Amino acid sequence: MNSTTGVEITPSTSMGEILSNFPSAKRALFQKYHIGGCSSCGYSLEESLENVMINHKRDKEVNNAIQYIYESAEVDKLLQISPVELKQKLDSGSVIKIVDVREDWEIEIAKLPGSEVITQQLAYEILNKMDKNTEVVFYCHHGIRSLEAASYFKGHGLPNVKSLKGGIESYTMEVDSSIPRY
Repeated sequence: MNSTTGVEITPSTSMGEILSNFPSAKRALFQKYHIGGCSSCGYSLEESLENVMINHKRDKEVNNAIQYIYESAEVDKLLQISPVELKQKLDSGSVIKIVDVREDWEIEIAKLPGSEVITQQLAYEILNKMDKNTEVVFYCHHGIRSLEAASYFKGHGLPNVKSLKGGIESYTMEVDSSIPRY
């Protein structure tokens, strides 16, 4: 059982259940086993983890895959910052680059004060021109896309990147109710 979610994965657990409880599983399975990243290595959400592993000729690695999914959830937990923690850091004067990874229509509805919208130019600057130790917090609506962004930038050598846990939705509910919900 995973200490992060309190949810147990078994070989018969459906991929839908796994991805719902462990969003990092999609990235983890692709990185380690090349499962789920394209049409030739895809799976359906109704399939069990065991069937997916069998279909990809990895039937002897089911238990290893379960452990790897648990480990990836722990890594993702470390990549997240709660809305309250972010607000406390900002209030204390910490310099944090806040980057919005949502679509234009979402940004029109609501945004965090002082945030910048991700563009190719901004991504380039973050990766190539910015001090690597700058704190960067990515956010989206619910914290899934921003976790992907934080993982990407962390993997490219930025040690102080975070994803806003629960996204702008949680920030609105926990910190600033004046930000519109959608």
